[in-house]
Amino acid sequence: QVQLVESGGGLVQAGGSLRLSCAATGLTVSTAVMGWFRQAPGKEREFIAAITWSGGSTYYADSVKGRFTISRDNAKNTVDLQMFSLKPEDTAVYFCAADSPRRGVKIATIPRAYDYWGQGTQVTVSS
Repeated sequence: QVQLVESGGGLVQAGGSLRLSCAATGLTVSTAVMGWFRQAPGKEREFIAAITWSGGSTYYADSVKGRFTISRDNAKNTVDLQMFSLKPEDTAVYFCAADSPRRGVKIATIPRAYDYWGQGTQVTVSS
């Protein structure tokens, strides 16, 4: 079974930065896409960013574009999310997820498209 473990969450001041990491085990060559999502209290799980393992193609939600950067290390099976200029509205539990599209490699933005999920890591941004 695929295991995803997030780390790096914490409490930061607005305008600060934080780097999240997702360590993956049990992945196969079929796992083509890794994504980051977040969920704030009372809100739906929200797509943040995703990256393909093979080519490193990325896609970002408008809310984080220019502030967050997703990256991957294929040798280590890790996916990071570097967050800058954090805002209080970024406060949420952040999840990494793995997708294994069967038709072909493409980035999805809906949570139900992803097959495996980590337990999440809390990010709290104070004013």
